[in-house]
Amino acid sequence: MRKHHAKRSRRRTALAVVALGVVGTLGIAETAEAAGVSSAAASAVFGAHAKEAARLLKLVNSARSAVGCSPLTLNPKLTKAARKHSADMASHRNMSHTGSDGSDPGDRITHAGYDRSAYGENVAYGYTTPESVMAGWMNSPGHRRNILDCSFKEIGVGLAQPGNYWTQDFGQPDRQSAG
Repeated sequence: MRKHHAKRSRRRTALAVVALGVVGTLGIAETAEAAGVSSAAASAVFGAHAKEAARLLKLVNSARSAVGCSPLTLNPKLTKAARKHSADMASHRNMSHTGSDGSDPGDRITHAGYDRSAYGENVAYGYTTPESVMAGWMNSPGHRRNILDCSFKEIGVGLAQPGNYWTQDFGQPDRQSAG
């Protein structure tokens, strides 16, 4: 069974970004660089799941480019929030924007140290590849809206097993703390 949910907020704090973690590390350098992310940066942020994270980032940025949006930049703090939420969903076998501790995406992003003016989050489970989860999200109006929101500038991706629990956290940095 495959499911997904989208959540958006324009609050003044952290922005959620997608965090991805999927098994597989072959071709990390090539895939990461094709997505516009250095292999060292991708490995540092995504660890063993760098190849899949870079593939998802490339798919997201390709979709955004098609509608005139600038590409998203990988943010380690958003990725930390997304990876942690994916792991929490997998360990409790519960796909939700609400963490097992009652946290919402904004709470998790702020806790990861990200200062935001807006954020969005997509979650899903059951999809086995970046391509399949991206197709599911793009076929859902709320998820598609998050992916194609040109105001978002950064992203974090997470994937956890068992069950292929995915999280994308999108963010717009707080202008006051970005300068």
